Amino acid sequence: MDFTTLDIIIFTGYCLLIIGMGLFVSREKKGHEKNAQDYFLASKALPWWAVGASLIASNISAEQFIGMSGSGYALGLAISTYEWMAAATLLVVGVFFLPIYLKEGIYTMPQFLHRRYDSRVRLVMAVFWLMIYVFVNLTSVLYLGALSLETIMGVPLPYGIGGLALFAMIYSIYGGLKAVAWTDVVQVVFLVAGGLATTYLALSLVGEGSAWDGITLLKAEAPKHFSMIVQKGELMIPDGAGGFRDAYMDLPGLSVLIGSMWIINLTYWGCNQYITQRALAAKSLNEAQKGMVFAGFLKLLMPLIVVVPGIAAYVIVEKGIDISFIDSMKDGAGGLIKSDRAYPTLLQLLPTGLKGLAFAALTAAIVSSLASMANSTSTIFTIDIYRAYINKGISEVKQVQVGRITTLVAFIIAALVAPQLQNLDQAFQYIQEYTGFVSPGVFAIFIFGFFWKKTTSDAALAAAVLTIPLSAVFKFLTPNLPFIDRMGVVFLILAVMMIVISLIQGKGKDSEKAITIDASLFKTSYGFKWGAAFIVLALIILYAVFW
Repeated sequence: MDFTTLDIIIFTGYCLLIIGMGLFVSREKKGHEKNAQDYFLASKALPWWAVGASLIASNISAEQFIGMSGSGYALGLAISTYEWMAAATLLVVGVFFLPIYLKEGIYTMPQFLHRRYDSRVRLVMAVFWLMIYVFVNLTSVLYLGALSLETIMGVPLPYGIGGLALFAMIYSIYGGLKAVAWTDVVQVVFLVAGGLATTYLALSLVGEGSAWDGITLLKAEAPKHFSMIVQKGELMIPDGAGGFRDAYMDLPGLSVLIGSMWIINLTYWGCNQYITQRALAAKSLNEAQKGMVFAGFLKLLMPLIVVVPGIAAYVIVEKGIDISFIDSMKDGAGGLIKSDRAYPTLLQLLPTGLKGLAFAALTAAIVSSLASMANSTSTIFTIDIYRAYINKGISEVKQVQVGRITTLVAFIIAALVAPQLQNLDQAFQYIQEYTGFVSPGVFAIFIFGFFWKKTTSDAALAAAVLTIPLSAVFKFLTPNLPFIDRMGVVFLILAVMMIVISLIQGKGKDSEKAITIDASLFKTSYGFKWGAAFIVLALIILYAVFW
């Protein structure tokens, strides 16, 4: 991509704005040293709009811009289920999960597990989450971000990985969640504005100058890419090695609507530290819930920004509209078209000025997620491992220091592992599948911990220990079972096992650590109810149109 002076000014201005804002909001009043609540929960002072913006900025990253656009290229609009189901999930989490977390006054998800179960469950799950955040989430975002830099600007992959990690570290290590959350507000503006600009250009290219005509042509040229429910054998997609595989393996029919997709979403949005940490930092439960609704609105918009450009890229390649575009979609080694190159290639076609804005949007998405994941990694390690097992008497100031060191180490490890993902065709599916090894156990532990008082600590520990081995066994023994369905099977097995263990061990009695819940805990404001009603109606219309 040839950056003009204007593009460079826009992009450089964005970088300086984010770094400057991050450092500015991280300042403390004279005489006050940053404590654990300041660093890990942003002093519990976030308003609803900051909560919602930070949720989306933390979630939307290269995983979506690059990975989901790549899946849009290969699979089509069906991949939007992850985004639209998330909008509904945010409402469920806002009503049923957040009130319990805020009532307990926790910093981390493992901390909640300690209060509901015991230290064994806390430790096992803390280790699992650290492994997922560092070796799957941080690693994949660094790789996909660096891939975009390589495709767009010719920056070698190792330098791109190092540069993105350094950018995120500059302000996140010093400022903690406060710096991450407040810069996220600005990042979301760049993310949405730049993303919409790229979508408009992609549609205009397909429609020969008219974005509206482009939409019509997309549906005419790629009708299978506009089916929300993929049937077995309906769509064959690239396997990354020159062959093809059934798209049903990634999105198995109705399972994405009424099946195990709920496990993925509820685990991610309701039991995931680097997501829930934003809500835990809200001023109040009401502010946290309104933030969830705001994030839900933005989720409805996301497929237009991250999926439609991938479908447009598919039509451009299939119709041979632009030869240079097709060449840019190919990897350097085998000359194969890689789905994950769709979005970076589109950015090369933007006009002067919009290039800088769109690239700033992509970088905003990458950096905000990196900062969020690293901050949550440091929070879990500091609170649930270092303070709980290594130095129980650690001071508030020392906790901040340990958190900063942990963030640095996490980035170094992820940067070393990231280049190993180069052989993937759809990194988004890689992230979903391997996060899904842990998700069934996590969801079972939390859902039973919330709503079944008889659940025992040993039952939760068994689910925590067996979730990865069971997932691995089913992956090996049932290679033709879609990973989303596999998660559902593993969850059901773990659920039955937890019920049996709890009934035998507890002899039908409630656990001493059971959470006491009354109906008043789940009351919501009228604003939340009206917002939720709008989101549900919008989802019904969307699925009715694209069924």
